[in-house]
Amino acid sequence: MNTQTMYGVQMVGHGDFDQLQYRTDIEVPTPAKGEVLIKVSAAGVNNTDINTRIGWYSKSDVNGDDASWSGDAIRFPRIQGADVCGVIVAVGQGVEQSRIGERVIIEPCLNEANGEALESPWYFGSECDGGFAEYTKVAARYAHTVNTALSDVELASFPCSYSTAENMLTRANVGPSDTVLVTGATGGVGSAAIQLAKARGAKAIGVTSRSKEELLKSIGTDEVVFRDEDLVSSIGINSVDVVIDLVGGKSWPTLLDVMKPKARYAVSGAIAGAEVTLDLRTLYLKDLSFFGCTVIEPEVFPNLVKRIESGQIKPLVAMTFPLQQIEQAQLAFMKKNHLGKIVLTLD
Repeated sequence: MNTQTMYGVQMVGHGDFDQLQYRTDIEVPTPAKGEVLIKVSAAGVNNTDINTRIGWYSKSDVNGDDASWSGDAIRFPRIQGADVCGVIVAVGQGVEQSRIGERVIIEPCLNEANGEALESPWYFGSECDGGFAEYTKVAARYAHTVNTALSDVELASFPCSYSTAENMLTRANVGPSDTVLVTGATGGVGSAAIQLAKARGAKAIGVTSRSKEELLKSIGTDEVVFRDEDLVSSIGINSVDVVIDLVGGKSWPTLLDVMKPKARYAVSGAIAGAEVTLDLRTLYLKDLSFFGCTVIEPEVFPNLVKRIESGQIKPLVAMTFPLQQIEQAQLAFMKKNHLGKIVLTLD
């Protein structure tokens, strides 16, 4: 590979869209020991990209040193993008040359980077550069080959959303006898959780807006509850075994009301509000189990790849934009009028 520079989008600080700069003179990364270099073909948009850009993760100030999902300061400029499909074009020391040419998707939760083990996990495109560029690099073990006829764009819809959803279901130990309630069910993670719960044989109930009822049913949802309805009145008290929550917000206490005794609650998002009211009596009197889910369990991504290859789950691509139109893509994402993923394409 003789290319010295590449195109890509760099985030140069926290704030509005003016903090995203499209450039054509970015230095191509060099794979360190144990790493591979990937030519990116498609990269999905997700909440982490936007939350990091606007400084949402900071508990003190938009530009605070804790304005990332890990609580560490972002080093600028940063190339974001956690959802990546591409082809390995070069390898670092210790990686088999035979891997060159493999089409891969990237596991976004990293315990190794720049050829070294990490003390705490990094998120691809947050603590290190990600896929919103012509080339990216990652430890070889996080570049997973997928044998499928799906397109690059379709494969780029899987990594972040589906691994997050599969991790939540894994942590909550969802099985075929469970009834699973999914909030934010038409978002990327929510729609993935519906499909993955069904793949496990569970019953899936999705919470969404009235305009998206048919979309939600089209991916196999057993029952749809509308956001403007009272949850307890709709499905009954003590009616679900597992809650997969991506929303939080003021209506959060009703989630505990519909959970059965010894039910499990898993959360990996709070798009309606990060602060909620918890009555500890409900928690301990019902023997509930809570799981905060960020770091992906080791078995999650290999299991996800198997489900993709077997056709148990299908890609949900709502829209595509060229990388240069990242602002339009994020604006469309923030409107929340879509089902599934918005994907950026790279030539």
